[in-house]
Amino acid sequence: MSERDKGLLALRPEILGEIHPQSSAEEIFQNRTLRPVLKLQNDIFVEAFVNYAVKQKGQFFLLSTEKQLHYIENAIQKDEKFRNALKGMIIALFTVEEYREYITNSSNLNKRMMNLLTERLKDQVQLLIK
Repeated sequence: MSERDKGLLALRPEILGEIHPQSSAEEIFQNRTLRPVLKLQNDIFVEAFVNYAVKQKGQFFLLSTEKQLHYIENAIQKDEKFRNALKGMIIALFTVEEYREYITNSSNLNKRMMNLLTERLKDQVQLLIK
């Protein structure tokens, strides 16, 4: 394992979510890799979303909480450029082995990644209002 990989793993918080013998490979990757990386990167995701909302004329900040939640979902699902930037913030913190595993099933793992990130931002909607 390279020094880079060792350093990345050392930065990550504890594994979130349980891994069972019947867990699928995607669930294991989600709990071993995605959840810790998302937790580690949380502050940058909040700042990235606030920046995105400001650049979109700041309408997000005028919406009701319910509409803000929908806005978050919509931004991540429909704005390909923003979604790709978020994916890059996650993938950049994969080890080489994790990246190799990711590319074998990137489509399904991307869906999990974006769903987890969407829920994380929605759970913190109050932090997005500055």
